[in-house]
Amino acid sequence: MEEMINAFRAHKAEYLDELKALVRIPSISFPGFAAQEVARSAQAVSEVLTQYGFEDVEILTIPDAHPYVYGEIIVDPAKPTILLYAHHDVQPVGDESKWKTDPFEPVEINDRLFGRGSADDKAGIMVHVAAVHTWLKSEKTLPVNLKILIEGEEESGSTHLGQFVEAYKDKLEADAMVLTDTDNFDTGIPGLVTSLRGVVIMDVKARTIDHSVHSGMWGGPVPDAASALCKTLGSLLDDDGRITIPAIYEKVRSFGEAKKIPLPAGAKAFAQQVKLLDGVSLLGEENPYWENWWQPALMVNALQASSKKDARSVLVDEAWARVSIRIVPDMRADEVYILLEQALSAAVPWGARLECEKVTCVDPWCTTTEHPAFAAAQTALKKGYGKDVVMMGCGGTIPFVQPLCDAFGDVPALLMGIEDPYTNAHGENESLSLSDWEKAVVSAIFLYEELANVL
Repeated sequence: MEEMINAFRAHKAEYLDELKALVRIPSISFPGFAAQEVARSAQAVSEVLTQYGFEDVEILTIPDAHPYVYGEIIVDPAKPTILLYAHHDVQPVGDESKWKTDPFEPVEINDRLFGRGSADDKAGIMVHVAAVHTWLKSEKTLPVNLKILIEGEEESGSTHLGQFVEAYKDKLEADAMVLTDTDNFDTGIPGLVTSLRGVVIMDVKARTIDHSVHSGMWGGPVPDAASALCKTLGSLLDDDGRITIPAIYEKVRSFGEAKKIPLPAGAKAFAQQVKLLDGVSLLGEENPYWENWWQPALMVNALQASSKKDARSVLVDEAWARVSIRIVPDMRADEVYILLEQALSAAVPWGARLECEKVTCVDPWCTTTEHPAFAAAQTALKKGYGKDVVMMGCGGTIPFVQPLCDAFGDVPALLMGIEDPYTNAHGENESLSLSDWEKAVVSAIFLYEELANVL
């Protein structure tokens, strides 16, 4: 194994060049962005998979969805099969003026690779590729069969995932899944994720008048749409940041046993990682990591009434917001959506017209760790990072996980980190810890052999 790790390091620069080439493709999967760039990204990924040893590589499509990429290496049908997962689509850039580098021109600065998708999740693609290619070059074969699926619409909510799984279920069947699309606990401290929050996202629009009017001539008697929306949204949280929607906490699982396990860090580290401003308080009553993993959270992700550029002395005719609630086991996304809609409708003041539109609803996911694959993953990660693994939750959402677990029953899903708390995924200046990326690849190299012994 030492020779194999040395072989990976000898080719590390080549693999990173491939990662940089993928980052240069602006594969934003959101509506309104160039779909042809996501298609170009899928083509580039398929070429990388083929170049580095995957067989039967193909681009898989279903109507109206961005393309997925599939490949496999079937060593022996009698051996266990592992399904590797990552995604090649990325989030929009956000405020480009806040980027220190060109979002789609990867740049290395102080052991970090900056660029949109450098970590989330094109780095995950190259973890799989580098580990597999290292085995093939060193041993000419693998200890397990491998299938790989690279999704093209994860960032935009995996809206066609159910259809995709239904259409290609036979291709995806495996004895275990390995997903590289989550966080480590900290830089250099590996994490193995056992729960994901789900998400409910809603667009909310408030209207009070037919068209914008002069604020001096009409302001006072005429209710303001922006103020109506702000009052409505403000009613959803109390002064401690706790959600006020009736019945919202009724199905929240306690995770009492898991919370007894000590963590390597607490509130001070959490505040430093997020760069909390001086004087701003963290919310919640527990360790902020537990709050983030296992408590629901409501956020206003966007708010608009006219714009800064067009701001003028008017009463705007409408105001809009995007509201999201991250939900935890055992909450149901469809039930939470109804609760949110009811709470908004009950709170809107002055008879303002309120319109609610569903953007996405994804249920949370949780797994037990009794399957020996989890112990195998812990062993591999400790070998790769040189530190004990933190069994942790994740505050984010990966829509892919639950549908596949539902489709394949008790197949273990191993969610291994590729990001760290400083990655700033989805925000400006996204970056990848290059030293952690190297450790993730080394862990993956060990993982295939560890899984071969227990599956």
